[in-house]
Amino acid sequence: MGQLAKQTDFYGKKAHIIGMARSGLAAAEILTALGAVVTIHDQKEAPELEDGIKITRELGAQIKVGKEAFDMLWTADFVVTSPGVPETCPGLIIAQERGIPILSEIELGYRISPAPIIAITGTNGKTTTTALTGEILKCDGRHVYVAGNIVAGETRLPLIRAAYRASASDVIVAEISSFQLEWVSTFRPRVAALLNISADHLDRHPDMVTYAETKARLFEHQEPEDYAVLNADDPVVIGFANRIRSQVWQFSRTHEVERGTFMRGSEVWLRTTDGEWFVCNTTRMRLRGTHNLENVLAAAACALSFGARRDCVQEAVDSFAPPEHRLEPVAFIKGVEFLNNSMCTNVVAAVRSLEAIGRPAIVIAGGKGKGGNYEALAEAFVKYAKHVVLIGKDAPLIEKAALAAGFKNISKARSMEEAVNQAWERAEAGDTIVLSPGCASFDMFRDFEHRGTAFKAAVADLAARVEA
Repeated sequence: MGQLAKQTDFYGKKAHIIGMARSGLAAAEILTALGAVVTIHDQKEAPELEDGIKITRELGAQIKVGKEAFDMLWTADFVVTSPGVPETCPGLIIAQERGIPILSEIELGYRISPAPIIAITGTNGKTTTTALTGEILKCDGRHVYVAGNIVAGETRLPLIRAAYRASASDVIVAEISSFQLEWVSTFRPRVAALLNISADHLDRHPDMVTYAETKARLFEHQEPEDYAVLNADDPVVIGFANRIRSQVWQFSRTHEVERGTFMRGSEVWLRTTDGEWFVCNTTRMRLRGTHNLENVLAAAACALSFGARRDCVQEAVDSFAPPEHRLEPVAFIKGVEFLNNSMCTNVVAAVRSLEAIGRPAIVIAGGKGKGGNYEALAEAFVKYAKHVVLIGKDAPLIEKAALAAGFKNISKARSMEEAVNQAWERAEAGDTIVLSPGCASFDMFRDFEHRGTAFKAAVADLAARVEA
């Protein structure tokens, strides 16, 4: 639970929360427990918010939805905004015009947390790096909350809920999105890692510069005793090094670094001002692909800079399984492997996952684009795909890019079940069928988890038919 001094900061305050999704409801629950007078706002109409309204009423909080969504917001002492709420939201504009403080969920979580926070962001690799960092610290005997934007199984632990539960002797390892960094004002992680930057969420951010600068806000309030972990192989990421006040550790898959983690053959090594040490061998790890070597390097740097023992890295890496929806093995059916990579929601992630498979695959791709283009994905199809089944809103755009690149083995499907069946019809023993969308899921599914679950259900149905 949060420290008493921090609890009293919110007692009796009028807290207005924008967004009735998971993080908004978690904020409402915790702020109510801290004695705040809570009102929760959402522009959706009441029938769409049935579950959230029920939870909010049980808390005793006030509710403003639909056309009346932002009534009385001007009375707030502070506003908490959910990650999915854009800066153009009328409620946020009202708050800014009236000078009402706006907090993101992670800002609020930081303010009530007695525990140190390790915060990890980047375009790709966040979940794997966050989960692996947590496992290394658990091997080191720490009591760890893995929280933020990460999903463990079917659950997501919002940072604010972890912050409320944690004690000063615990550690919170949090996956952080760019959306969550838009409204930070004091957020100061003990260790902050920026894994990579590539085109993503350009439907939310106006350009790549703004997107990158938003990610870099992770380091804004760190002090010299804190640590920043940067990808030395990413020119955009390493370009922030001179602006950071904390102690910079780098990680690199391609070359040795002066301070941080790097590869020597299949081995991870650590170098600091005190010397260099072997950390672990990666030959037994269950994660596929060179991108996962980068995730291991980053996780090792995060945990070791926090004070974990080096031998804990080897133990965690050897036992760590791919998180759900990330090149997740689903089934072998008559010699055909099925992989669920639904978390692959941008082009760079799709390309790297196809590279990781290591042989031509039958790919299910498509969904709702994020404002980028599909040229790199089309080139990856030429190199790594045997056939592509396209789904979703951007299927015509992906098809156009693929045809321009000379890739013609394309079909289209209207549902996940149809896509799996089309892929199966073209598969032979020894093939891999992978869901690697390269797009967001919201045109056909609630979220990427729903999409991945639909893929696994379709594969299970297929197995029942062909193996009966």
